[in-house]
Amino acid sequence: MTREPFATPVLGQATLDELRSHLQGQLIRPGDSTYDATQKVWNGAIDRFPSLIVRCADAADVVHAVQFARSNGLRVAIRGGGHNVAGRAICDGGLVIDLSPMKCIEIDPVARVARAQPGLTLGEFIGAVEAQGLVTPVGTVSGTGIAGLTLGGGMGWLMGKYGLTLDNLLSVEIITAEGQLLHASATEHPDLFWAVRGGGGNFGIVTSFEYRLHRVGALLGGIVIHPASRAREVLRFYREYSAAAPDELTAYAVFATMPDGHPVVILAVGCCAPLEEAEKLVAPLRQFGPPLADLIRPMAYLELISMIDATAPDGWSYYEKPSAVTDLTDGAIEVFADVATVPSSPLSQVLVQHVHGAATRVGVSETAVYGLRETHYETSIIAAWTDGPAEPHVRWARDLAQALEPFSTPAVYVNAIADDGSERVRAVYGPNYHRLAELKRRYDPTNFFRLNQNIVPAQS
Repeated sequence: MTREPFATPVLGQATLDELRSHLQGQLIRPGDSTYDATQKVWNGAIDRFPSLIVRCADAADVVHAVQFARSNGLRVAIRGGGHNVAGRAICDGGLVIDLSPMKCIEIDPVARVARAQPGLTLGEFIGAVEAQGLVTPVGTVSGTGIAGLTLGGGMGWLMGKYGLTLDNLLSVEIITAEGQLLHASATEHPDLFWAVRGGGGNFGIVTSFEYRLHRVGALLGGIVIHPASRAREVLRFYREYSAAAPDELTAYAVFATMPDGHPVVILAVGCCAPLEEAEKLVAPLRQFGPPLADLIRPMAYLELISMIDATAPDGWSYYEKPSAVTDLTDGAIEVFADVATVPSSPLSQVLVQHVHGAATRVGVSETAVYGLRETHYETSIIAAWTDGPAEPHVRWARDLAQALEPFSTPAVYVNAIADDGSERVRAVYGPNYHRLAELKRRYDPTNFFRLNQNIVPAQS
């Protein structure tokens, strides 16, 4: 890919040397041997060229990077896992504060609490806590960074039983736009703690997350596969099956293409009930059809969250449109059957996640998250390709999202927003947006942290 020019700030060598002298981590510039690898993110469609990258070793490095950027008028991008589809972890011409080296985790198995740094991926975090027989609900791809997932909500297999990832957050250590390190919890800076639970990276850089853990043994999980020609009846079955699901069971529907080129509808399940009970709960899913394949079995939680990793590898080009379908009406099912089963690329997929149970029993004003507090079907339309122009794949995703609009609410999952603009961000937060904007004015009045799903500071 041809590199585009980037704006280089007017910074003298002495200024850069001064920054480097304060860092325990690395300062990386264009031309350095590690620059090319460090500026790449998960989405291969994103190719941006920052002028400086600070790979932070600790919270003090983050403070120095923030203060340096403010003093020198640099735009800033924050990188955790680098898994955001819009590529907000990287920027042209500015400074990237890269948290990915910060991977320390402390686990208290008696108190069932983990303190984790923001560079951890879901797989790394769950691998560590599950070794102690404990987990907390996270997402569905193990390479996702735990920081961005948590701050935007965190939907996953255990949300019916234990809520969203952010519902299990006990406290954070966060560096504000002024470079101040604060501890925020229900009792310290509670307004800031409210805002970061759903407000994304708008209010500062979290350098430590404290999570509540749960004792969970082997789960029953996996997929059954049906031909796309039966999409309508499969979705009608899924509608009834998911609507009756207890908290312990979460079921998704996935539209994908098999390696042999055949489009399919996959029903995926994760159940944390005791295995004997789980087998009974999952039995109708296995018996319906019958399916082309039944790959459901007992597995560890790390296996479950890694189940679809192969369909979202680093380096493919991605474009995503979210949709929050309030119910799988016959009309919505017709749209899925007509459009989702004929993607522009065999690498694309549509993931329909049933949001229910504990995740929906938290009041809409208890955290900044709004749209995920009602039972519904959160739909991720993920166009993926490896070569050729982006246009046909982007158009397919947008067309499907538009066709689903009559059956949807505008309050989609904030982490899935790519190019939807400020009005969509307002809609995502609903009645919570005004309070978030006021808190943004208090903690980041200049909108220093703006390369995100941005909440604009309220006017004074």
